[in-house]
This record gives sequence, C-alpha cells and structure tokens, in this order.
Amino acid sequence: MTNSKPLILCFFLQAIVVMVTIPASHCRSFLPSNENLIESTCKRTPNYNLCLQTLKVSPGSSTADVSGLALIMVKVMKAKANDALKIIHDLQGKGAGPKQRRALSSCASKYKAVLIADVPQATEALQKGDPKFAEDGANDAANEATFCESDFSGNSPLTKQNNAMHDVAAITAAIVRLLL
Repeated sequence: MTNSKPLILCFFLQAIVVMVTIPASHCRSFLPSNENLIESTCKRTPNYNLCLQTLKVSPGSSTADVSGLALIMVKVMKAKANDALKIIHDLQGKGAGPKQRRALSSCASKYKAVLIADVPQATEALQKGDPKFAEDGANDAANEATFCESDFSGNSPLTKQNNAMHDVAAITAAIVRLLL
C-alpha cells in the first residue's frame, strides 16, 4: 500500500500538467458560451438575422461583452465604408456622366466622413465608456448612406452598398443604445 502513494501522486501531477497545458481552444465546453449574449443582443436590433450573421463570424465575438460587440460592429461599419469607397472610385474611373459624377463625388465625401469622423468617434466613445457619442457616430453613418442613395434620385449604382452600410450602422446604434 505504501508503494502505491508515489504512483498515485505521479498520475495526479500528470493530470494537472495535462489540464494546464490544454489550449483554451480545446476547452470550449469548460468556457461559458457567448452565443446567448450575441442572440439576446441581436434580438434588440432592427435586423436580427444580419446582426447574428455578422457577429457569429467576427473574431472576438465569442468572448466579447456588449461593448465589445458594439466595437466589432464599428469595425464592420469601417469595412463597409471602405468597400463603398472602392466601388465609387471604380465607377468614377469608368467615365460616368456629369450628373452621376456629381452624385459619386458627393457619396465619396459622405463615406470619407464616415471613415474620418463617425468610425473614430464611435470607437473612441466606446473605449472611453461614453456610449452616447458612439450612438451618434453610428447614426451619422446610417444617415450618410441614406443621403448618398438619395443623391442619385432613384437610379443609384450604390444601392447595395448604401443599404449594407445603413443596416450595419443601425444595428451598431441599437447595440450601443443597450449601453446607455
């Protein structure tokens, strides 16, 4: 019986070493899932499906709190603005007519404002714990997309991008509002 104590101690120590060295990614069942937070947050936004689809594939969302989810959505707003600007520049290079050139130029300035003002404002406000200014930034981005669409008087080549930006920004504002 006395000879088995060192053997038991050895197995016990090995078990501890194995548990400590298992990567966190393999311990998903030991960590609380953030899917409930994502789902309950998205239910309080104007577009549950888009919110859920966006956050579930975003890195960091599985461990984020509501403020972290809002920051992720601000990053998505930034990506949407960059996508829209790229398409605007492509369209400008294709020889649009004067009326469309004016509308494209106006839209470019609107999306630049999203990147230069709205996204940094929302990011900084969330990082500093001042969600009201983050909500304002998200709402401004949604408005810029709406105004860009109206610049074309019903014949916009940017409808898809404008709708995407508006929807993502509206979701962002709704998530930020949960922090107020």
